[in-house]
Amino acid sequence: MTSAGDATTATSAALLDTAKAWRDQDPDDESRAELDSLISAAEAGDTAATNDLESRFSARLAFGTAGLRGELGAGSNRMNRVLVSQAAAGFAQFLLTENTSAGTALGQTPSIVIGYDGRKNSEVFARDTAEIMAGAGVRAILLPRRLPTPVLAFAVRHLDVSAGVMVTASHNPAADNGYKVYLGGLDHGSQIVSPVDGKIAAQIDRVALGSVLDLPRSTEFETAGEDVLDEYVRLTAALAGGGKAPASENAPASEKAPALENGPASENTPTSDTAPVSVVYTAMHGVGWETARRVFVDAGFGEPTVVTEQIEPDAAFPTVSFPNPEEPGALDLAFARAREVNAELIIANDPDADRLAIAIPAPGTDTGWRRLSGNEVGSILGWRAAERQQASDLGGTLAASIVSSPALRAIAREYNLDYSDTLTGFKWISRVGGLAYGYEEALGYLVDPSKVRDKDGISAAIDFLTLVSELKAAGKTVGDHLNDFAAKFGAFSSSQISLRVQDLSDIPRIMANLRMHLPASVGSIRVDSIDDFAEGFGAYPPGDILRFWLDGGARIIVRPSGTEPKLKVYIDASSSRIGTPTERYAEADAVVAELDAGMRALIS
Repeated sequence: MTSAGDATTATSAALLDTAKAWRDQDPDDESRAELDSLISAAEAGDTAATNDLESRFSARLAFGTAGLRGELGAGSNRMNRVLVSQAAAGFAQFLLTENTSAGTALGQTPSIVIGYDGRKNSEVFARDTAEIMAGAGVRAILLPRRLPTPVLAFAVRHLDVSAGVMVTASHNPAADNGYKVYLGGLDHGSQIVSPVDGKIAAQIDRVALGSVLDLPRSTEFETAGEDVLDEYVRLTAALAGGGKAPASENAPASEKAPALENGPASENTPTSDTAPVSVVYTAMHGVGWETARRVFVDAGFGEPTVVTEQIEPDAAFPTVSFPNPEEPGALDLAFARAREVNAELIIANDPDADRLAIAIPAPGTDTGWRRLSGNEVGSILGWRAAERQQASDLGGTLAASIVSSPALRAIAREYNLDYSDTLTGFKWISRVGGLAYGYEEALGYLVDPSKVRDKDGISAAIDFLTLVSELKAAGKTVGDHLNDFAAKFGAFSSSQISLRVQDLSDIPRIMANLRMHLPASVGSIRVDSIDDFAEGFGAYPPGDILRFWLDGGARIIVRPSGTEPKLKVYIDASSSRIGTPTERYAEADAVVAELDAGMRALIS
């Protein structure tokens, strides 16, 4: 009979053996030394060190439709060179064996383009991936330096490769990094979805049975030329000319748009019905500035004023607690710079520049500025896209994630365009047939699907800046435009509760409690019906999502974040089309405020 003490000793010994095996294959001096120290302390009886090792090795970062994302550090439950090498080798085997799934014709060598941002180890992880892919027999192309995620997503289509990898954790905290995976071919450069993620994960698990030191590597990978970035800049700047930018030559013929009437982007200048706009720009310590600056200049807007403290890549993100423009305080330096230069608009990209935040003057407020919500920007750009589609008589589909505002559906209805709701994430939005425009409320916008099949904070920025310059020429502001929106479509209001947790088990506990005690009302507003996605709902696959429909048409959605330790609650309401725009917004805002307070009480 085995005693509890013997079992504990055996468990500890197995944990130490696992940690030592990981250490012995780790090519990184820093993380290897990190493990050495923990192993020595655990062997000496240090309980904290043993607990730390347990945290690092009790699980493995799961490879899914978001690829990989997690805290940097040694161990199978952290982001590091061993884990990334295993992922690269597993992905290479998928590309070599799953020809049709990978969009590679039988008999052809699969290919991949790899990009990276400015986070700690991003370039190291990208080079490991390139060497392992090349060693496995995959044609590997590395982008020339740290560049935005949208440039990598563009490169997958532009270079007509089988796949893409972007090393980034986007707007996550500084301690994190990630591994974002795309497929070419029939996937048109979109992020992976099921069942591909499972097939890649199975290959990674096979690789993980051996040592990464035994994986063949080769330095015979290619480095992409500047022409990739040049073409991305050209097509993105062309958006300022009005209408849709011409498609990349490698886009499917059915997706190519007609050339712009005013010529190529290199000669593009804002049209006569625009006016100069004073802009402040921040890259949030990320990699957006080099590319965004070129786009602004080539589009004819000149260089914006920058937030100097945040303009260069810095993996420590020293001026913000979280490098996410949605977080309180993240735009404080931008507000200060805008007050200093009397700017008319603030444009912010997140660290990998796939998201866009917009702020407009708000006289009388504490900062003098107001950040527009993702739904406000998404609706305005959606209206602009609908006008563009109508003018070109192209038709098409507008799409948004189910947690985004119902406003885009109202726009599609008004313009006789198709509309599609998708699950959260651009891996779903980008796959909508006939897509003309898509967005999600978390500051993600896709304004030119013929060029990129992922959210793109730089092309969205140029589209929004062009709109503001047109409004100014017409004697209007963004505030006036929002009122015009309410007059045409009704007023839509939204809020989001983002509950960050330290213990991930708190999230399923809260969701389970909600399911056990489904509310009959939220505040004083009656719940009419509830959709539970746990077993799938309609055309949607199973997911940990609850959707509440309330009296008067308001809606609440509750779900865990897919990329951060957060529970998220999305609240939306709209007004009737009666009264002034101010009255309509007040009506919708009042409903949202009551539902917000009610939901905070339910999940606290």
